[in-house]
Amino acid sequence: MEGFRFVMPYRVRISDINYGGHVSNAAVLSFFQDGRIGYLQQLGPFSEMDIGGCGIILPEAHVQYKAEMFLGEELQIGVRIAELRRSSLIMSYRIERQGEVTAEGTTALVAFDYEARKPRRLPVDFRQAVTVFEGLPQE
Repeated sequence: MEGFRFVMPYRVRISDINYGGHVSNAAVLSFFQDGRIGYLQQLGPFSEMDIGGCGIILPEAHVQYKAEMFLGEELQIGVRIAELRRSSLIMSYRIERQGEVTAEGTTALVAFDYEARKPRRLPVDFRQAVTVFEGLPQE
């Protein structure tokens, strides 16, 4: 998948389907989350709850649906970090079926200290891992 260094396969399950017979809106956000979890694991010893001393929290998500997806279809979920900021990042997603884009989107993610219940700066080790993996310019 062009422009994405992390891509994972996904087969559409019955629980992803809504009354219209296609993948539901909520399922697409779950696909993004599955991709995000896989990306963080690939990047290093990271998870949504620990990116090196803090977790991440999602205050905003955008999805653009391009084509219906159906039960049993084999999808590819691409994930990348498009932008790093002081305390947040923008993650981009693309879902494809045999080269056809079916959905795209972004999430804003904020570094969050779950014990103190407040945002904090992105950890240095996390920033470095992202910069190397994504081939971003060094700061």
